Amino acid sequence: MSIKAAKASDRTGEADLRGRPTAMRRRGACPALAAPMPTGDGLLVRLRPAGGALTPSQFASLARSAAAHGNGILEITARGNLQIRGLRAETVGQLTADIDAAGITVPDGPAIETSPLHGIDPEERSDPAAMEMALRSTLHDLLASPRLAPKLSLVVDGGGAFGLSALSADIRIVAQSPTDWLVAINGDGETAMPAAIGPTEAAISTVGEILSLLATLGQGKRARDIDPALLRARFPAMDDIQFISSRAAGMPLAGSHRLKDGKTILGVRPEFGQMRASDLIALLDLATDRGATAVRFAPGRGFFFIGLSADTVPAMQIAAAGHGFSTQPGENTEHIAACAGAGACGSAFYETRTLARRLIAVAPALFDGSLTLHLSGCAKGCAHARPALTLTGSAEGYGLILNGLAADQPDELIAGGRIDFAIERLARSIEDNKDAGESTAACLTRLGATGVSKALRQE
Repeated sequence: MSIKAAKASDRTGEADLRGRPTAMRRRGACPALAAPMPTGDGLLVRLRPAGGALTPSQFASLARSAAAHGNGILEITARGNLQIRGLRAETVGQLTADIDAAGITVPDGPAIETSPLHGIDPEERSDPAAMEMALRSTLHDLLASPRLAPKLSLVVDGGGAFGLSALSADIRIVAQSPTDWLVAINGDGETAMPAAIGPTEAAISTVGEILSLLATLGQGKRARDIDPALLRARFPAMDDIQFISSRAAGMPLAGSHRLKDGKTILGVRPEFGQMRASDLIALLDLATDRGATAVRFAPGRGFFFIGLSADTVPAMQIAAAGHGFSTQPGENTEHIAACAGAGACGSAFYETRTLARRLIAVAPALFDGSLTLHLSGCAKGCAHARPALTLTGSAEGYGLILNGLAADQPDELIAGGRIDFAIERLARSIEDNKDAGESTAACLTRLGATGVSKALRQE
């Protein structure tokens, strides 16, 4: 469904056709164009263009619109969706008109996430974009049902070099061969429960049954709310399914990659997933000059440039770094989830990105890849919805949560002026207490709240 169609079917009732909110958007719902979410820096909208792809010129047009009608800050989420910040009630409709004018299609209904390399990866078993189109066409009415949870998610994994196993979803559709698909619910590539396996038409029918079941259970219900016994009654053969699991690890996002057919792609990550429109436009203009034909959004807060020739990639990497984008895998910023922070969001109590850079310098022991450091300017936790090593801002300073959400009770309270010192001491304690081969996450778990508190209080 295009933006035009989406505007005509505002099923939440929380914004009119010009983007004027008619009721406060509840936190936890998806802030789509039809129902932007109030945040500390204005209204936020999240969108996923059809196929998770734009041309460079479309992306540049979107960035210019974000600068004109918002605060010029764009974000890519951990699931590879695009967010535009700082909008006002009277400018949401103008952004929507610009999206239409650029020829960008944003399907209505739940997000259906696909591999960023769909259709160009010679290793994929089947094209997930074609499956997404078939799902939206066949199950249009079900997907548009107001009884489905706003954050209901579907993942279509065609296999290939860039795996989607780490993405959790209510419904997973995973290619087993060019013609057969596995349908599973409630989890990632390892934990989701298989429901059925079969050719495309059968898989779509299974997805339809699950959506109908969710709609029957009541508004807001997710796959985790389905009684396994009820699922087995619908799909009696589910316990006997033999399937090929999703690839657990594939190519990293950032960096230059050569596909098996010889094509070169370049993955870039905005620092902490956030970019200013001016930097993005400059990079997109350069990419267009160097022959890029498409931008593909990717899980992990970044995107791929498609169509670059191998000899243009080194210069593109240098230029990207100059505009605040990472083009090398394994950088410490990959392990930090930071919200917009003070200066960009009125709800935040500290500058998350400034602190992130300082912590990378003073506490390298934290960044061995075994955990995520979540820097949340307030207790809302917008940047990361899963348990993590979390620093929550408040009027009193910082709350340190060893493995939890930003809103959880802190394990330790740290005064604002002592944060660098405290984190440096924590990192030193980890280095001193790590067993051979032990990860930072495992060491923190072993130390626990008592051990960490003792480390922070040592003089």
